Amino acid sequence: MNRFGFVCAAVVSLTGLSIAASAADIAPRPYTKALPPAAVYNWNGFYVGAHGGYGWGQASLYATPGGRPSIHRPSGALAGGQVGYNWQVLAWVFGVEADGDWANIRGSAPCPNPIAACASETRALASFRGRFGWAFGPALLYATGGLGYANSRYSALSVATGLPGGASNGFYSGYRWGYTIGAGIEYGFAPNWSAKLEYLHYGFDAVDAPRLTINVVEIGTTLRVDTVKAGINYRFGGPILAKY
Repeated sequence: MNRFGFVCAAVVSLTGLSIAASAADIAPRPYTKALPPAAVYNWNGFYVGAHGGYGWGQASLYATPGGRPSIHRPSGALAGGQVGYNWQVLAWVFGVEADGDWANIRGSAPCPNPIAACASETRALASFRGRFGWAFGPALLYATGGLGYANSRYSALSVATGLPGGASNGFYSGYRWGYTIGAGIEYGFAPNWSAKLEYLHYGFDAVDAPRLTINVVEIGTTLRVDTVKAGINYRFGGPILAKY
């Protein structure tokens, strides 16, 4: 019995030594540090910016009521600024923006009565819009729409003299409200800075032009404007760490 116990003890000891040696041969797993979450561009917050661009469209002067219109296609440069605020929910971005432009969008054509030349000059544009977009990384694609404003000057000048008088009667300046719709792309090239390219269409109802007559016939006006603007924004915020 003692011999049998001695043999068993020896076997157990040898087995323990063998297991310990095998464990010692297994290399320890290296420590791996968890990677930080990836940075995601943050569109939330208040921003201000500036832009410049080009505008074109169609304007008309016509004898009221229902007279034959004098249609021309004004065009020219514009420049201005914008201010807005964004809210971001996952990849969806919602916002509001207001912008204003100095403009020099002008054109002319013969009036319905060819004794006079009809012309228009849009001198200011503004809009108050909502924005709705989809962000992927630092890029944002968006649609926009809202209220549009224009300040324009119309004239009917004598072809012979280039001045008011005779059959034509001068100038009319006024403002009008309408709608604007468009789309754009914005790209965040730095934590607080983004650049954008935007198209807007402005549409306005017909408006009579008091004090603007040709042969004592009152004149009505129409206007639509399309613009392309390139701009830059400074955002009061920065990138945040993703929560996933």
